Amino acid sequence: MISFILVAPHGDEIIDPKDEKSSLLNKAMREAASLVKADKYIVITPHNIRIDDHMAVILTQYAEGKRGKIKRKYLCDRGLAYEIYERAKGSGLPVVGVNFGALEGKESKIALDWGSSIPLYFLKRRRIVLLTPARGVKREILRKFGVVIGEVLRDHRKRVGVIVSADHAHTHDPKGPYGYSEYAAVYDSTIVDIFESERFEDLMKIDDKVISEAKPDSYWQLLIMLGILESSYNKYGVKLMEYQVPSYFGMMVALLS
Repeated sequence: MISFILVAPHGDEIIDPKDEKSSLLNKAMREAASLVKADKYIVITPHNIRIDDHMAVILTQYAEGKRGKIKRKYLCDRGLAYEIYERAKGSGLPVVGVNFGALEGKESKIALDWGSSIPLYFLKRRRIVLLTPARGVKREILRKFGVVIGEVLRDHRKRVGVIVSADHAHTHDPKGPYGYSEYAAVYDSTIVDIFESERFEDLMKIDDKVISEAKPDSYWQLLIMLGILESSYNKYGVKLMEYQVPSYFGMMVALLS
C-alpha cells in the first residue's frame, strides 16, 4: 500500500540553508518527514541512470553515495524493484532493469544521486527502490508507467512511501546557468495551481513550449506520479507545504497522504 507521496526538492540549499527561502523549504521537509511513516521508499529521481527513451528500474543490492555532508548507503528492495520492472516490461512499456558490478552482494551497488540522497536525508532510513523517468518517450508512456507502479503497490503488504524528487523551472534568473525565460514563472505557477486545486490530470495539458523554455526538472516525474494516483484506491489529502525560488530554479514541498 502507498502510505504517502512526497514531492520533494533536491537542491543542496535545503540541507544547510543560508537564506530565508531555503530555510522555509528545510522546515517544510522536516515537517513532512514528521508526518509520514513507511516501511520502504520508492524514489523517482531524474539524476540517476538517464536513458533517453527507456525508464530505468535500478536492480542493484545497494545504493551508496556522498553529497556534501550527506553520506549514505541504502539497501535496495530488489524484490519490489523486480516486480515493478517485470510488470512494466510485461505491459509493453520501454523499461530497462539496471544492475552494476556484481549481480548481487556487496559489489552490486550504484551511485546514490543527489536527487535521491537529498530528499532521503530528511526521512528515517528504510530500504529503497530507485526509478528514473525518460524524457524521450511520450507523456502517456510515463503516465502508464505510473499506473503499473500503482498497481504493484496496491497489492503490496508493506507501507511504501513514494518520493517524487522534483525541482521545477530552471530559468528564473538571467544570471543562472540556463538564463531567463518568462515561462519559468508560467510553469511553476501552473504546477502550484495543479496541487492547490488537486487537478492532477492538468499535468497532461502543459504546453511543450512552456516546458522547453522553463527547463524544469520535474515534469516527467510528475507524469509518473499522475499514473500512480490514477491507479490507487486511496483518496489523498494534498498539503502544499512550501514553494520558493531561492536561486535560479523553483522548489516545492507537497505531501499527499
